[in-house]
Amino acid sequence: MLLNSDDIQAVLLTVRLAALVTAILLVVGTPIAWWLARTRSRLKGPIGAVVALPLVLPPSVLGFYLLLAMGPYGPVGHLTRALGIGALPFTFWGLVLASVFYSLPFMVQPLQNAFEGVGDRPLEVAATLRASRMDTFFTVVLPMALPGYLTASILTFAHTVGEFGVVLMIGGNIPGVTRVASVQIYDHVEALEYGQAHRLAAVMLVFSFMVLLALYAWRPNARKG
Repeated sequence: MLLNSDDIQAVLLTVRLAALVTAILLVVGTPIAWWLARTRSRLKGPIGAVVALPLVLPPSVLGFYLLLAMGPYGPVGHLTRALGIGALPFTFWGLVLASVFYSLPFMVQPLQNAFEGVGDRPLEVAATLRASRMDTFFTVVLPMALPGYLTASILTFAHTVGEFGVVLMIGGNIPGVTRVASVQIYDHVEALEYGQAHRLAAVMLVFSFMVLLALYAWRPNARKG
């Protein structure tokens, strides 16, 4: 058998995590990207820098501060305890929240580029037809920005699949709860189980390559269309 039961469990958990994070960021990232694409506020630079911070910040640094924030004495921790949710570190939903922050730029930046590419003219035409802002977004902007949404979704999903530092810092290594594929590979290597590590790593390598191949193969066709 190519993968054992623990490896399959880790892969399924990784896919579940990546799918949830991508879905959440589609909702959260859209208004952020739209605001960054349209605003002339002086806050655009600082907010854009905060969104892009995970691109340059070491994952262990981001994971450390998220751990403090979500811990029992952090602001998020106080909120979740007040709501009766309990502490988020070392839980699956803690991984989801941390991954949302870590993958945020991979959703927002492609969407921002797509929104900027729409330009002002289609919005002005919609306004002359008395379309509301909501109608304009869903009937004009969204169809024109659809390639950007596809790119952002693929990149966000693939990036979340490949996380290691943040998920290890926030989730630890709990089988079936927080042990994702990257952590499972680390465990195999640490235990000198190089054969199993190679098999799981090869599966993730092929998966990542196929995702990127689909993205790059689709982009020229999208430009021709």
